[in-house]
Amino acid sequence: MTEPRIHWIDSHCHLDLAVFDLDRALVLKRAQALGVRQLVIPAVTRRGWSQLLHCCTASPALYPALGLHPMFQDEHTKEDLIALERALDDPTVIAVGEIGLDFHKPVPDRSTQQDFFRCQLAIAHQASLPVLLHVRKAHDVALSILRQADVCGGIVHAFNGSLQQARQYNDLGFKLGFGGMLSLPQSRKLQRLVRDLPLATLVLETDAPDLSGFGHQDQRNSPEFLPEYGRCLAQLRGLEPAALADIVCSNTCDVLRLH
Repeated sequence: MTEPRIHWIDSHCHLDLAVFDLDRALVLKRAQALGVRQLVIPAVTRRGWSQLLHCCTASPALYPALGLHPMFQDEHTKEDLIALERALDDPTVIAVGEIGLDFHKPVPDRSTQQDFFRCQLAIAHQASLPVLLHVRKAHDVALSILRQADVCGGIVHAFNGSLQQARQYNDLGFKLGFGGMLSLPQSRKLQRLVRDLPLATLVLETDAPDLSGFGHQDQRNSPEFLPEYGRCLAQLRGLEPAALADIVCSNTCDVLRLH
């Protein structure tokens, strides 16, 4: 008897980037052959939106999100915010992202990051869309801003905060994204965290081409590795991979309103 096919959703994958230009179709084909049935493709800058949307027309498995990434704050302008409002008229766009705060380094300017974050949260609310968050070394500030905003939930991608912060995001309607970092032997704190969190709060991601997991550290990360990361999470939670996949896929579909 053959095993039932396991389906996965990559909730955060930058398949539109130039690093995939030579083999994008093959990467997608390999990922789908391994059970990755849907992929969410978030934006980083306005100049990349057109390519991203074009990339997503290649397959109904690809879902675009548009936004202005905080690490590229120096590239963003107020005109980009106006353009984002217009761009969200596209019915294929499922979320606003990748947006948020990155305080890992002194630049980009933190005050400007917060201003753009607030504006994009307001734009997402106006469009009735969830948000995909990038938050690094800034969870408490991000949570404070989110409490003052009217948001439609979303995903905190590559979450690496505390259990207390995780619960606060959950209370605001957010799921938490995990991927290849879970599989690294040195990620014991992160592994403890995912054991303690409710299953209903977890989603899977690759963040390809970045954040490659164990066995792939010297490679470009890829959505075809998502099942490996899923099996790692299943092992950490004491579940069969198929059962874990059903849960995290349902979580992703619920928060992003995927079919």
